[in-house]
This record gives sequence, structure tokens and C-alpha cells, in this order.
Amino acid sequence: MGLRSRPRLVASLSAFAVLALAAHGAAWRAPAGPPPQAPQTPRVGTPASKPQVRPNGQAVAVDPSIIVVDDGDTVVIRWPGGDVETVRILGIDSPETRHDEHNIPFDQPFGLEARAYAQGAFATATTVELVRASMLDPYERTLGYLILNGKNYSTLIVKARLAEESVTHYGDNGLPKQAAEVLAAAKAAGPLPFEPPYVFRKRMRILSESQKAAPGEPHP
Repeated sequence: MGLRSRPRLVASLSAFAVLALAAHGAAWRAPAGPPPQAPQTPRVGTPASKPQVRPNGQAVAVDPSIIVVDDGDTVVIRWPGGDVETVRILGIDSPETRHDEHNIPFDQPFGLEARAYAQGAFATATTVELVRASMLDPYERTLGYLILNGKNYSTLIVKARLAEESVTHYGDNGLPKQAAEVLAAAKAAGPLPFEPPYVFRKRMRILSESQKAAPGEPHP
């Protein structure tokens, strides 16, 4: 893809998100369902997960204006009163964007496009609801689904082929209805145009560590 065409593609993906949310869905509420389940045990060397202290297992209304998109699968909610909540969106893993603080020194292909899609989706949402799982992730981020205008955001970005489903690896986190929606969307979407984000993250962390160990030396 030429450099001049890339900004147009990113803008087009943001516009695509607008069209996907144009049809306002009916009001949605999370079902009672079975008791929430803990996420998969984290890898050795990562902190243990902690229980979610905020309301969970039910839909909580969020003012769209207080949501800031970090990338395709992470947003920050700046609640009134100074409470800042980072939400790792359940059911999906989108291509990475550069985060030096997390040892990811480069954007993954399609990472910027996934972020643009998320920005478009949240910018045009008139109603947003957050359904939290009962546990935080190992980095103390909220795990939850975000419902935009009655639509499960995770299914929208999977259908756009800008995120892979993560339900198969991590389970439903006690939210089986939303997880099933993501699996169905992934089956319909077919093969993805990017390498699995977890593979990219592993490569970037190895590269980042090698750069720290030998500063000034060229790296591929």
C-alpha cells in the first residue's frame, strides 16, 4: 500500500464504523446468566488477577463523551470525580499500536486502522453501556463488553476484520451471550489480514529487550 493511500484507508475505516452504527438497535440488557467465571490463569511472571470492585455482570450506562480510545481493544473512561477506568474490551484482540511503555516500539500493520475504526465507532455512538466481568485482568484493568447503540462493539470490529476473537483462548469470562456473539462474528469474517497480535507482542518485546541490552546498535 502506498504511503499516500494509507491516510485515506484509515479515514475510510473510521467512516465504516459510522455506517455500522447508523441503525440504532433496541435497548439491551445483560442476562442474569450463570455466576461469572475468572479469566484464564495468567502466565508466570504476571500479577494475579483481582476481583472487580465496580458493579459487574450488568449493563452500566456510560456517557460517550467521557470515553477515550487507546486502540482497537482498549478504552479509558474518565468518570466524574476523577475516577479513571481502563477497559480491556472482552472477546477481541486487535493489532497493536506503538506503546513504548509496554515494550511495543512499532505499530503493527492494521493497528492504526483498528484504532481509527474504534474512534469512529465511539464518536458516533449516542448510547454506550459497559458490562463488566467479575475479575480485573492481571494489570488491574477492567474486563468488559461495550454496547454501542445496542450493538456489541466486539462483534462490529471482528466483522470489519480488524480484530481476532479471543473467546476461544480466554473463555466467556462469565458473559456467555456476548461471547457467543463474538464467536459467530469471527466465523462469518473468515481469515484475517494480520498476524496474531500476541505473536507481534512477543516479537516486539524481544526486540525491545535487545535494544535496551545493546543501545545504539542497529536492529531490523
